[in-house]
Amino acid sequence: MAFSPNPLSLSVPDPAFESWLRDSGYLDLLDHRTSAAAAAAAVPASSSSSSAAAAPSSASDDVVSSITGGFFASLLSLLTINPFSKLSADDFSGDTPPWTTGFFGACDSYSFPASSQQARMRVHENIKRFARNYATLFIVFFACALYQMPLALVGLLASLALWELFKYCSDRWEFDRHPSARKLVIGIGQCATAVLLTFLNVQMALFSALAVSYSVMLLHAGFRKLTPSKKPSRGR
Repeated sequence: MAFSPNPLSLSVPDPAFESWLRDSGYLDLLDHRTSAAAAAAAVPASSSSSSAAAAPSSASDDVVSSITGGFFASLLSLLTINPFSKLSADDFSGDTPPWTTGFFGACDSYSFPASSQQARMRVHENIKRFARNYATLFIVFFACALYQMPLALVGLLASLALWELFKYCSDRWEFDRHPSARKLVIGIGQCATAVLLTFLNVQMALFSALAVSYSVMLLHAGFRKLTPSKKPSRGR
């Protein structure tokens, strides 16, 4: 049934309505709305391409090409996103979402982004929600990298021990009363720390942990469907 336009009806712009959905916690409705809009935009293109095609093609080739095309399109859209543009320090102050039901979810909690807009929205919202989970994953990956690279672990412990020694010497000999000597000792400590971190491959362990955690975070945030961030309060 189609309703005729009513001049007294309230018309809400799409950006304002999407902002209200995001602020109210209806992230799943916002995700579904974006998917429906992308699907509606893809219907005319698919119908025109099917009518223009003259040679018959197998259904399996169409399915494979659509899946691979959607996968690579989703990856390209994810690579062009700045995932930390909306991240703030307050996102790390809350409680950590549960790993099983919240972070991983069920098998139907993942899908290909229907458009670059949906991929960007998923990445921004999921990173804000699962910021503490991603930070925990980075610590785990960094610990695994240090376990596989014992020299890097030795270098990290040696640099920490060096600065603990500097703190002990500063408290014992009261370097605060001699600013020039304190600056000299700090410079020597920084140079020694840089040498330790460089020659013992601590930066390689850190870089590998950052690369793996960034890839996992981007893929998880891009393919993870949005869920309600909070239960909205409904009046009776």
